[in-house]
Amino acid sequence: MGKKRIMKKSGGSDVSGTSRALNRIPKRKLASGKLNILATFNNTLVTLCDPKGNAVMAASSGALGFKGSRKSTPFAAAKVGEIIGEKATQMGMKEAEVVIRGIGAGRESALRSFAGQGITITRISDQTPVPHNGPRPPKARRV
Repeated sequence: MGKKRIMKKSGGSDVSGTSRALNRIPKRKLASGKLNILATFNNTLVTLCDPKGNAVMAASSGALGFKGSRKSTPFAAAKVGEIIGEKATQMGMKEAEVVIRGIGAGRESALRSFAGQGITITRISDQTPVPHNGPRPPKARRV
């Protein structure tokens, strides 16, 4: 017969990975830090670092439970920024520098939701890699 499964009712339409993402909070305290946002066409990755640049915690829209094309939406990026912001405030972070890379849809929404958690943004820099020349073009078709 097997084990009986017990289904728990959850209030609202919350993403399944958010409660699990808040479980592990680093024990060290940081007053300031650096937030790296990588917004690609397929995903949004947010990494929180200490002032030296060592990664303290990271989250992505794929790790929160979004699948397929929903990973690249601004809503998913906002959830990621919100999770990282909650963890950062629990660590005691007051201010952060922000570095944004990539041209995905979640650039701005991840930053807004992180700043909405009460952390002061001291500097925002866009370090999106731009090719100077790019790859070699394909050779001409011979018809």
